[in-house]
Amino acid sequence: MDEKELIKYFKSLGLEVNTKTKARGHQGFFLKNRIDVSRNVPPERVIPTLLHEFAHYVHYLIEHDINKTGGSFKAIFGEENPVFEDELFKVTNFVDENSLCVRLYEHKDRIKTLIKEYETVIKSEYPKFMRSKKFKDFDKYIKKSNAKYLLKYDRVRLVSGFWRKKYEIISVSSVEKDFPDMPKSFAAYIKLRSCQKKQKRISARINRMQKYYKKPTELFARLMEGLYLDKQWVCALAPYTTKKFYERLNCGYYKGLEKIRELI
Repeated sequence: MDEKELIKYFKSLGLEVNTKTKARGHQGFFLKNRIDVSRNVPPERVIPTLLHEFAHYVHYLIEHDINKTGGSFKAIFGEENPVFEDELFKVTNFVDENSLCVRLYEHKDRIKTLIKEYETVIKSEYPKFMRSKKFKDFDKYIKKSNAKYLLKYDRVRLVSGFWRKKYEIISVSSVEKDFPDMPKSFAAYIKLRSCQKKQKRISARINRMQKYYKKPTELFARLMEGLYLDKQWVCALAPYTTKKFYERLNCGYYKGLEKIRELI
């Protein structure tokens, strides 16, 4: 079954299939009876993407509220078992390298290194400095300086004057230039605080991505991709899950999938 036959089969089930749109998802999108595949998807990724979105359709027939709840393993495989998430996340990492969050972790490590460097600068003047405690000398100094705005924002435009307004841009990246009289340890502390905020944002993004990738409906959809791409490897990564899957597939539990067995 090639791409055209697959689309023809989907349409025979009453699905609307679009392959020339931008798609609302990364590569594809499913909503009720509609499947969109981005026109920017490489040719070799079209069938895996179609299978991914069709898996959402199959799951939707089992659980109609998957878009809100993310689905459940009990509905898909007949039981709630932590092994499903563990095995299928390995499959997801194989299918979609973005799920590894490699760039985000690398960025987080770079930020962590910078924080240590700034801490070293501060401790050269304040040996007892601790990130977990208030920096009292800094707090006294910053109250009288416009640099206090940089504790909340990385870049600020200051406005002064009444009739003839003057504008000045200050930023964390140029704090030494913007405030030449500021002690080096205080400038380092402002940069350290900025890095801590970035670190929190990166961690929050990693958590959001992992929460998305670990939704049962997403794990199930990437199982379909994986079985098409390399069935043997996926069965090795997820032996218990694939056993349960094929047991249910052979019993006709997954409506629509029995017609595309050759692909998975």
